[in-house]
Amino acid sequence: MTATELSSNWRTSYQQLVSALVSQYAEIPPGTPIRLAKKTSNLFRPRGAATAPGLNVAAFDGVLNVDIENCTAQVLGMTTYEHLVDATLPFGLMPMCVPQLRTITLGGAVTGLGIESASFRHGTPHESVLEMDILTGTGEVLTVSGAADDPNRELFYGFPNSYGSLGYALRLKIELEPVKPLVHLRHLHFDNAAAMTTAMAAITADRMFDGHRVDFLDGTVFSPSEQYLTLGEMVESIPANLTVSDYTGMNIYYRSIQERTEDVLTIHDYLWRWDTDWFWCSRAFGAQKKFVRRFWPKHRLRSDVYWKLIAFDRRHDISGKLARLRGKPKREPVVQDIEVPIDRLEEFLEFFHAEVGIEPVWVCPLKQRDPDALWPLYEFDPKITYINVGFWSTVALPGGVEPGEGRTNRLIEAKVTALDGRKSLYSTAFYDRDTFWSIYGGNAYAGLKARFDPESRLLGLYEKVVERR
Repeated sequence: MTATELSSNWRTSYQQLVSALVSQYAEIPPGTPIRLAKKTSNLFRPRGAATAPGLNVAAFDGVLNVDIENCTAQVLGMTTYEHLVDATLPFGLMPMCVPQLRTITLGGAVTGLGIESASFRHGTPHESVLEMDILTGTGEVLTVSGAADDPNRELFYGFPNSYGSLGYALRLKIELEPVKPLVHLRHLHFDNAAAMTTAMAAITADRMFDGHRVDFLDGTVFSPSEQYLTLGEMVESIPANLTVSDYTGMNIYYRSIQERTEDVLTIHDYLWRWDTDWFWCSRAFGAQKKFVRRFWPKHRLRSDVYWKLIAFDRRHDISGKLARLRGKPKREPVVQDIEVPIDRLEEFLEFFHAEVGIEPVWVCPLKQRDPDALWPLYEFDPKITYINVGFWSTVALPGGVEPGEGRTNRLIEAKVTALDGRKSLYSTAFYDRDTFWSIYGGNAYAGLKARFDPESRLLGLYEKVVERR
């Protein structure tokens, strides 16, 4: 029995969910700001305190339909990528771009952007969306697509990077791609950023290296003189002299990059290779120490568990209190993903090592999939390959400087802007209004906001991501 047959009644079930949500929306008094009632989040910026009950969207997590013949899926907006992958992999299919943390939702990755090692081939998650149902600020549910005759196509193109300020995706029809059961990895070492950048540019352009197809490409920078590109090729069988590795228990994936030149993972484990240790951030909780890890339940080695620990620490300022007791300097959280053109990567890394000093950092090439598309709130030059640089830690501050001032984050913002780049808005931002809107499509956004949320029931983008209301 196919997935299509299993979910033949999905339209009826889905309409029932939508009707209930629209009724719930209508019960919220006029003038009351609309928020989602979510228990979890992958945002790293504080959110304003809720003044009214939020929309309960818990039921919008699930895959409605997988069309095996056409390689598409109908997916509810709050579906986590973990659930989405679990639904598609049994049919030899996966989303075009799977962000690296399990509990990122499809709707969140589209409205807030996402990236992964297939992004040099497929761009970001919103580029493989064919159609969406969006609950707008007016309380209407609009079906939008990129079709030339769609009266609401500007919302389709303006939705990415709007972070829920124009509406919420309830259903998304997305493209899928066929997969093979295994991924053969090769880790290439480079002594400097210039050599790594040159190799990344060539591999991105050719999608080949040393006679092998490259399906996935990302990199890890441990220091200015130790950096690696990891090339992944989907394969049917285990290459000679290799075995399938497991990094969901005692072994740590990012350390294997320094220790091995080749490796093999199942496609499932490849997709979540970074999640087990939240890249390398699990070390903050002692989870990479062998004694601790031996007693840490395997099913709790997950990014969402670490995120809850971070949230608890923030609420109670445990790490801050301990640092003050020990006489340690105050620390500023620097949790960011930025993109710069590939020919500016070396300059950015030189600045970053000198002024910030967080190690390791993640690098991932990205190129817009459709050169003719225009995504106005996060606009790329389609002719250019960009490199995402991700860094997630804290830095010590000089005396008298408070973490909330954003000293280091402001330095990074200024440098990225000077290099014709931009940064993702899931974390703290300090731009003034004029600078912010010059980067993130201010004129287009104003028109979209006026049309699809004329009474400003949804918090505005600047207010949400910079003023953190």
